[in-house]
Amino acid sequence: MITIYDAARCPYCARVRIALAEKGIPYEPVAIDLSDRPAWLYEKNPVGRVPVLEEDTLVLPESVVIMEYLEERYPEHALLPADPAARAIERWRVLRFDDELGRDYYRFRRGDENELDVRLRAFDPPRYGFAAIAYLPWLVRARDMLGVDLPPHVAEWLAEVSERPAVREELDVVAAF
Repeated sequence: MITIYDAARCPYCARVRIALAEKGIPYEPVAIDLSDRPAWLYEKNPVGRVPVLEEDTLVLPESVVIMEYLEERYPEHALLPADPAARAIERWRVLRFDDELGRDYYRFRRGDENELDVRLRAFDPPRYGFAAIAYLPWLVRARDMLGVDLPPHVAEWLAEVSERPAVREELDVVAAF
């Protein structure tokens, strides 16, 4: 059985929860209070961040690495396309997350100078899969927790992908805050 050390409010954890739901993989969540991280968490991830996946003797931190592992270990309901070039482009989009959205999302959240509105207007929503799952948690939280008015093309895309049960589950998590 997979164990996920998780924090409901964490968008990085949300990536993993959505991927697990899309693949239909059962797991046992262990809730971590991010304001009071247990000392033992640092044994699982030296930087003390979640998510962390534990399966048998494997202990694996970092959301993208966990998503890659799940994709290879559980190939059913693939999140990456079969074509190697398309797979590479999906991975490249995830590597560009901070440049495309992440850095300005966190600046906005802190009240620092940011270009979140520019990033969102320029955002090219990916087809639903690996890259989409990597971006979704921040878009949902920007809209639902930070009150960001998403540009129409992003709002439409988010409404479309929100029809998926895995995404609806995450919307429920965010709505609980």
